[in-house]
Amino acid sequence: MIIDVHTHAFPPEVCRYREKYMENEWAFKTLYGHPRARMVTSEELVQAMDEHGVDMSFVFGFPWVDKELARRHNDYILESASKYPHRLIPLVCVNPARDYATQEVERCLKAGARGAGELAVYGNCDADALIERYRDIGEVTRRHGGFLLIHANEPVGHKYPGKAPQGLQFYYEVVKALPEIPVILAHWGGGLFFFELLKKEAKDILKNVYYDTAASPFLYDSRIYSIAAEILGANKILLGTDYPLLPPERYIKEMQESGIPEDRVRAISGGNALRILDFYRAHSG
Repeated sequence: MIIDVHTHAFPPEVCRYREKYMENEWAFKTLYGHPRARMVTSEELVQAMDEHGVDMSFVFGFPWVDKELARRHNDYILESASKYPHRLIPLVCVNPARDYATQEVERCLKAGARGAGELAVYGNCDADALIERYRDIGEVTRRHGGFLLIHANEPVGHKYPGKAPQGLQFYYEVVKALPEIPVILAHWGGGLFFFELLKKEAKDILKNVYYDTAASPFLYDSRIYSIAAEILGANKILLGTDYPLLPPERYIKEMQESGIPEDRVRAISGGNALRILDFYRAHSG
């Protein structure tokens, strides 16, 4: 079974008229301003899943600044998941720095979202205030038996659209504020997994953290799979493609090139995600 925990889908009108949605939405313009930046609808996502042999995908929208845009996009994701209930796992997406965030997360969790993600702030902000927002979102999500998927990226290296300025200490403090629910850190957690080797505190703080592989072929040498699996065990690594950025074959090929055993490839490609879904089933009302 292949489960992709990191995919994006947009309503048809946003795909068709993206320029209309860029005013006052700096992050959207940064990530999708170029006409070659791919966007897909949920129907196109499911079609691609069929073509690439993906059984299920966690799907979410965009962390809009505007409350109404976020609401409409989340409604689209929920409607899409109800149309494809055995294929799409809906997550509510918000900008955690905005006042609407916690209320919108609760609204969507009540309507069937399994968790919240991809939660992202791409600009500078007050770190302490943002951590409190994550704490509030996490508490609401915990009450509904859900989980969080949080954008993280490496603090060094080349610049690219969507590379957030928050560092590893920030992501560590966010996770520290969310001790009771599963947290998926996107993009290998920006490398935070390495610190699970620390003898004190970190391993306990990060015990409920998973790391997805989104954009890995653009960021890391394929050896990251064997190195991360040696540090973490393969049970904390999740296949995330950032689709439509890349298809799953690119990731599975790199896993195999890294030399990890086939049973670990299978765990990363779907088995581990099933445990998160089992957590939701066990804890949701």
